[in-house]
Amino acid sequence: MKKISILLLVLFAALALVLTGCGQDEVVADQPAEDAEAAEAEADPMIAAMATDVGGLGDKSFNDGAYAGLEMGADLGFEARVVESNQQTDYIPNLTGLAEDGAEIVFAVGFLMEQAVKEAAQMNPDTYFGGIDIGGDPEIPNFQGILYKEEQSGFLAGVVAGHMTAEFSDASPKLNPDPVVGVVLGMFIPPVERYEVGFIQGVKYANPDVEVLSVTAGDFTDQARGNEAATAMGEQGADIIFHAAGLTGLGAIQAAKDAGILAIGVDVDQNNVAPDTVLTSAIKKIPESVYVVLESVANDNFEGGTKSYGLAEDATGIAPFHGFDDVVPQEVKDAVATAREDILSGEIEVATTRAEIEDLLD
Repeated sequence: MKKISILLLVLFAALALVLTGCGQDEVVADQPAEDAEAAEAEADPMIAAMATDVGGLGDKSFNDGAYAGLEMGADLGFEARVVESNQQTDYIPNLTGLAEDGAEIVFAVGFLMEQAVKEAAQMNPDTYFGGIDIGGDPEIPNFQGILYKEEQSGFLAGVVAGHMTAEFSDASPKLNPDPVVGVVLGMFIPPVERYEVGFIQGVKYANPDVEVLSVTAGDFTDQARGNEAATAMGEQGADIIFHAAGLTGLGAIQAAKDAGILAIGVDVDQNNVAPDTVLTSAIKKIPESVYVVLESVANDNFEGGTKSYGLAEDATGIAPFHGFDDVVPQEVKDAVATAREDILSGEIEVATTRAEIEDLLD
């Protein structure tokens, strides 16, 4: 009987060892799969990056607009990163640095970065690059240029200004009977010229007798200079000041606010800068166009070359009137709608350079 008991104990012990060994094997066998799942869950997001121009973030204009587009890419799996440029010599180091840090795509923001971004793209052929206000290059397949028809936005803003000054000056105490408006420019580069030329044409289309004052500050970052230019225009009778000047333009808006007149913003809806002063804004949908590029990267169908956006793509136009919606007469809104349709149909052809509108320049 003792022999049988001892034998059973030995058998149970052996069985326990076998079962224990099997359990260990199962744990080891399952471990790689669990590690893979954990690694996948903790995988780094794709990086969408940008280098600002010298205006930096906080311009409430095209730099902020481009960054908003990067942030929209979160739903595509992108993490937004930005490096601010303090001077033009920072452009190439900032762009190449972002590429070297593993960004899937790097944006340059502003016409002044054209040479730098194209050089950076050629130096980093395995990284995609995008350029706001910069044309593409068929020799650089990993670079996409993004251009806008700013003249269309400027024209519609000009229609508003041309009608509201003098003709509807009784609609707001911020307007006066003098047929004068103004435009403050940052630097005289193609996208800024298109805004100004479109604005002048829109004003003259609405009222040929309105005088358009224009000042080029020569800088996108000098708010004091923008303030000074707009203040001088107000003293000359202008009651609506349009700007295409980045941070410099924020000074122009402040001057309009201080003088008790109206301003028209640029690039993005700038009503929040001064809700009681900014009548509307001449916009181009920078965030949305950045997002379109991010989608192409995420879907592995990025294309080089140039993408051009305008009214036909619902990418240019003017922002809502917000608090001024009851101030702007229906006749003005109808005039804007008609002008928009006529531009789309080709009945109105909006010029893009000063050389084309010499007869309209005051």
